[in-house]
Amino acid sequence: MNQFNYKKTPENVPFISNRADPYVTRHDDGTYYFTASVPEYDRIILRKSDSLMGLREAPEKTVWKKHKSGEMSAHIWAPELHRIGDAWYLYFAAGAAEDVWAIRPYVLECRAEDPMEGPWQELGMMEAADDFSFQDFSLDMTVFASHGAWYCVWAEKVSVGKKISNLYIARMKSPHSLATKQVLLSSPDYDWERVDFWVNEGPAVIRRNGRICMTYSASATGAEYCMGLLSAEEDSDLLDPASWTKERLPVLVTDETAGLYGPGHNSFTVDENGRDIMVFHARQYDEITGDPLYDPNRHAYLACVEWEDGEMVFKPMRL
Repeated sequence: MNQFNYKKTPENVPFISNRADPYVTRHDDGTYYFTASVPEYDRIILRKSDSLMGLREAPEKTVWKKHKSGEMSAHIWAPELHRIGDAWYLYFAAGAAEDVWAIRPYVLECRAEDPMEGPWQELGMMEAADDFSFQDFSLDMTVFASHGAWYCVWAEKVSVGKKISNLYIARMKSPHSLATKQVLLSSPDYDWERVDFWVNEGPAVIRRNGRICMTYSASATGAEYCMGLLSAEEDSDLLDPASWTKERLPVLVTDETAGLYGPGHNSFTVDENGRDIMVFHARQYDEITGDPLYDPNRHAYLACVEWEDGEMVFKPMRL
């Protein structure tokens, strides 16, 4: 099946079309905000609504555009919007027009009450606390709080040739700097994490039942893209790799019956009734011409997160 000929199902009706790496957050006042990668990879957009479903038709505003040259001038990827203290922060990855694969994580700050209104200030690249972090292809940065401390998790490539994308964690000193050295959290160890590319990326965190659950995406970005799961007791030392358990099998894969191919790069939020919701991207077909990275038809979808015997189960929503 391809973009002109695919099976339509109740599950593969997009939540928001042509928006990859979707991120949804609900502010303390109940307002929902949405951001994502756009197919042109040239800007950062935001939507807001009083309801989760209202994001589907909410006006979209460009709050930042790529530079014409130098840092932050190519491949604007995977923005995430976080409220830390009295300010909003956008974490995103970007390359340079002169070297589009020199991908690094950057930070924007907004001190307005409404992030849609700005203004947004560039804080530059996330500041490392060692000589190893962000020295190569680094992306998909997320942050989360636990017991009063903030932590940062990101993907970074190592080795030579096609390279290997690992997940790293560090404690934060400020919203744009790290306090500790990087700790290797996960490598693509299993066969389902090694299809075409050896990849762990796109971490997303949800805290429930005294545990921190972290989904991540694996393999190349076609139909083989899938999601794995790490988890740790919230009272454990989150900078100790031994605190984390990695599931042997993926937790979300291509579902041909539902017409969802290559599910991955998700975020978590709650609906108005307090239900846990996962927002993820997928395609409606598996036949892709050229590099899947530049196929524009990765759409945002919703799934209900249900807890069965303490384990997460994802059930795509019908829209």
